[in-house]
Amino acid sequence: MESAWQDDWHLARAYLAWQAELGATDAICDAPVNRYDLPAKLEKPKPAPVAAAPLAEAPQPDPVADAQTMAQAAHDLDALQAAMAAFEHCELKRGARNLVFSDGMRGARVMIVGEAPGREEDRVGKPFVGDAGQMLDRMFAAIGQRRDQPDPKKALYITNILPWRPPQNRDPSTEERAMMRPFVLRHIELADPDILILMGRISASTLLERDVRITKERGEWTSVLGRPTIPMLHPAYLLRNPAAKRDAWADLLSLQAKLRELP
Repeated sequence: MESAWQDDWHLARAYLAWQAELGATDAICDAPVNRYDLPAKLEKPKPAPVAAAPLAEAPQPDPVADAQTMAQAAHDLDALQAAMAAFEHCELKRGARNLVFSDGMRGARVMIVGEAPGREEDRVGKPFVGDAGQMLDRMFAAIGQRRDQPDPKKALYITNILPWRPPQNRDPSTEERAMMRPFVLRHIELADPDILILMGRISASTLLERDVRITKERGEWTSVLGRPTIPMLHPAYLLRNPAAKRDAWADLLSLQAKLRELP
């Protein structure tokens, strides 16, 4: 009969109508189904994936801020020298032989700030000891000022913007000058000179915080940390340009006159 229903749609429909007349209301399977039974194991809903939080980047060190902190913590020149030796942000330190800190008499009335050590300065560990240093000594001896003078009124105290020699004696970069500037300012505070000399373009530009045209602005008195300050031509420039010695002599005479004004 099953085959007949499959082959004759009308017969199957008539049979379904006969079941409805008998009162059949639900179609059932061959076996009973207990709809109160629970599945053997309920599947737990899977939590929605949570995006991993991005890792916070480690803060980058600020060389200038670190230099300011270390410099201000130094209460005397020896402590400042130790702080500069411990400063790790300047890559010039890796290739230098010595930290060139200062020379001359501490407490001198005149303080000279040069640019950076050269080969001889790096070897010896003192500023201005090469050919330019010999020229500097002759220049200031002409007005009675010497680095080895025991009298503070006639003595010189000398340092540089950078304590380490740049490779091939290149100019210090803007970043190198910026990170060492706090140490130089603290050096001036601790040395406490009456007059400050900015020897060369790099020194003047760094401490005056602008691009100084040294050949145009040399000899013009200004102020750094409240002290009379004069930019001068670097002795190395004078060795290359002997005609500029006349300008250097005029600046030395101006310095001498300023010293005479001091008590």
